[in-house]
Amino acid sequence: MRQILKGLLMFTLPFAAFACSTSRAATDEPLPVAKEDLPAPQGSTTATAVFAGGCFWCTEGVFEQLAGVTDVTSGYAGGTKDTADYETVSTGTTGHAESIRITYDPSKISYGTLLRVFFTAHDPTTRDRQGPDVGHQYRSAIFYDSPDQKRVAEAYIKQLADAKVFDAPIVTTLEPLKGFYPAEAYHQDYVVNHMTQPYVCQVSLPKIQHIRALYKSLLKQPTTQP
Repeated sequence: MRQILKGLLMFTLPFAAFACSTSRAATDEPLPVAKEDLPAPQGSTTATAVFAGGCFWCTEGVFEQLAGVTDVTSGYAGGTKDTADYETVSTGTTGHAESIRITYDPSKISYGTLLRVFFTAHDPTTRDRQGPDVGHQYRSAIFYDSPDQKRVAEAYIKQLADAKVFDAPIVTTLEPLKGFYPAEAYHQDYVVNHMTQPYVCQVSLPKIQHIRALYKSLLKQPTTQP
C-alpha cells in the first residue's frame, strides 16, 4: 500500500481563505449520513469505488486520508482506452473524466460514507466545472460497477435533494463503469510530492483540510515516527 499523505495528517494548512466552497446553504457542516447503504460484508474483503469530482489531484488526496481506504489511484473513466492519456483527455472531447479509483475495506468504511465525503469535497451543482477547472473532463460523476452501487448513489442524491442541502440542483451523473485507466505515474501521489506547487496550495490542500475538519472521526490515525 502506498504511503500517501504521510505527514499530511499533521500538516497545518495556512490557506483557510481558499477553503473548499460549494453552493450549500448551510455553512461548513457535515452532510447527512446516507439512509441507504451497501451492507457490511462478513470477514475481510476489499471493494472499489470510482468517482470524478474535478481535478484528480484533489480527490485523491481527500480520500487517501480516510480510515478503511487502502489505496487511491488517479485515472480516467468514461471514455475508451485509446484516449486515456492526460494530453488527450485535457481536450474535453474524449468522454473521460479525471477520476479516482478508491480501494477500501467495506467493513471499516461504507460506500455510503464515501459518497458523503465525495459530495462534501466538491461542488456537485456545477456542470463541467470545479473552481478554476473547466471542461467535460472535470464533471461530477459516479461510475458504478453494480446495480447496488447505482441504487445507493441514486438514493443519496435524492436524500440530499429532498433535504435541500444545496442551493442549486445536483448535476452529478451516474455512469456505468466500462473501464478505469490509471493516469500517468507523475499524477499519482501528486499532492504529497508537490506540496509547494501553487495549485496544490490554493486548491488541493484546502479541500483536504476541509474534509479533515468536518470528518475527524473518519480519518486515519497519524503514525508515530521512531
